[in-house]
Amino acid sequence: MSSNSNGTGANTPESQLESVLPIHPTAARRGNPIVVQSDLTSYSNDYITSKFTNRGADVAVVEGQYIVTPTAKQYEFQTARKVAKTGLMMVGWGGNNGSTLSATILANRHNIIWHTKEGVQQPNYIGSLLRASTVRLGADPSTAKDIHVPISDVLPMVHPNDLVLGGWDISGARLDEAMKRAKVLNYDLQRQVAPYMAELGKPLPSIYYPDFIAANQEARADNVVPGTDKQAHLEHLRADIRRFKAQHALDRVIVFWTANTERYSDIIPGVNDTADNLLSAIKASHPEVSPSTLFAVAAILEGEPFINGAPQNTFVPGVIALAERTRSFIGGDDLKSGQTKLKSVFAEFLVNAGIKPLSIASYNHLGNNDGHNLSAEPQFKSKEISKSSVVDDMVAANALLFKPPQEDAPKGTKAAKGEHPDHIVVIKYVPAVGDSKRAIDEYYSEIFCGGRSTINIFNECEDSLLATPLILDLAILAELLTRIKYRAVPSSGAGAGAVKGAGEFAPLYPVLSLLSYMLKAPLVKPGTDVVNSLNRQRNALETFLKACVGLEGSSDLLLETRIW
Repeated sequence: MSSNSNGTGANTPESQLESVLPIHPTAARRGNPIVVQSDLTSYSNDYITSKFTNRGADVAVVEGQYIVTPTAKQYEFQTARKVAKTGLMMVGWGGNNGSTLSATILANRHNIIWHTKEGVQQPNYIGSLLRASTVRLGADPSTAKDIHVPISDVLPMVHPNDLVLGGWDISGARLDEAMKRAKVLNYDLQRQVAPYMAELGKPLPSIYYPDFIAANQEARADNVVPGTDKQAHLEHLRADIRRFKAQHALDRVIVFWTANTERYSDIIPGVNDTADNLLSAIKASHPEVSPSTLFAVAAILEGEPFINGAPQNTFVPGVIALAERTRSFIGGDDLKSGQTKLKSVFAEFLVNAGIKPLSIASYNHLGNNDGHNLSAEPQFKSKEISKSSVVDDMVAANALLFKPPQEDAPKGTKAAKGEHPDHIVVIKYVPAVGDSKRAIDEYYSEIFCGGRSTINIFNECEDSLLATPLILDLAILAELLTRIKYRAVPSSGAGAGAVKGAGEFAPLYPVLSLLSYMLKAPLVKPGTDVVNSLNRQRNALETFLKACVGLEGSSDLLLETRIW
């Protein structure tokens, strides 16, 4: 057994357990097993083309009566079958999420098996919506049993093992050192994956503006792009993306913010309210241009998707306008992994059951660097905002329980917002618990005839092990959505220009709201309502993926089981 003399882990002995167990089903490779035989779906060597009818209803209220007119619009989707060779450049690569994601991809790639106190553990992608959950395709006619397939099999998608990893960090620690510092993964896994992590090297220097993150992060900031010229910083980041793409012969690069939560940026007319104003503000090195906004602009100008995994308002109006102008994809905000995901399910359950939540009190404490940064008030406010809005659409959907907003009420008053449960969020930094976050929620509700119900939930989870599969899902979906185009199909007898979108296939709208399932505060097309309901978010994604192969969305009607 050789000794580890240089401290890098590069000559750590190979595991005697490596490759003993078969590859976990969530990490297995499966070709393209789904073929739809239908007039609505066609296959070529390059594309899957499908026809889809988007059904809805227009509703008018006339003297208290609801007049409903069903609508149906025809679309075609075209999905490129060739999966792009994809790089994932993470901002905050050396943090808990970035180092954990890198180590677990490498463990899966090399099928590294390790010991825990419970026994032998194999790598997997449990926690990934795409790799570890399924959708119902239909039923086997001979048995009437449902047939389910992994979501990742519905359309050709990047396998996580194939992602080329890179990124930036204000800390210059090598990735093997960063993994050790994070204290997330079991020691035996760290020991075995360290040589592969060491080969990744250290992150690229990142952008550090002390005003945007907590002062307690300054000690980590030893790997920063020098100077204060934000235009020069923008060009530096663009060059980094181009170099990484060329160096690894990539077709696509996903830029992903998994760094510290920033304070909110002030929205200032003439500074960040339009694309041109924002670009001018960058040239002027305006103090309200945040690092995350700079990374977003760099990715947009390079034509690469940018995903914001933190709660700050990276996507100021000027960023959205720039993405629209360049047709570059953006998505965010804030990874939804534990307490908020559960809240979006539980609040919907209560309201849909006809129970009226009067208050929701959420408390959590954690001891990782994310918790350390959030212990500063400006950064906590960003997180509080993203966590607090999660029940809004569910409350607004039930005017029987909650009084709707009054149109003539003064702006900013409770009447103008409408009735809403009291909702508070508390986050505390407790170093001793490390990455093991504790979350406590109390739901206090009104029930039948003035009764009251109190439900308390305690949730303990390893924060980074819940968050990192979401990064994979978001990156993989972002790549897929760059390969999907659509066009509207004119109604019978209408001219080619009679329907918006008719003609050539066009890319989707730049704001990728289909990513909402993984995000606390989903970014949506300006002027449209945010959907926080987890069930609706998943159903939307599932329906869209099925539409791209010419299948209808999920139906739990099961009419054949309810008639003779």
